[in-house]
Amino acid sequence: MNVAQIAKMAQQMQAQMAQVQAELADTTLEASAGGGAVKVVITGAQEIRSVTIDPSAVNPDDVELLEDLVRVAVSDAIARSKALAEQRLAAVTGGLSLPGLSLPR
Repeated sequence: MNVAQIAKMAQQMQAQMAQVQAELADTTLEASAGGGAVKVVITGAQEIRSVTIDPSAVNPDDVELLEDLVRVAVSDAIARSKALAEQRLAAVTGGLSLPGLSLPR
């Protein structure tokens, strides 16, 4: 394999990575906590789009519970988003971790 072929392969991989990044930005995932009392919608690029809280989860005497539910839902949403990104990137890179070819975090 010569240098020109390697450069061409790198350009193709960069184009595929850009496509994956665009697809991830448009893909949404939902996570919830407390049996759906708190729901978080996040993109595959780890952008939170919405947080929905069921009014029944709002108890002024137990704010800590609501805080925990929000934290759990956000953490789950981020984990799902990262897993999706890793899965999509692995399809492009063949599972290799290549410096400079990862999604922004």
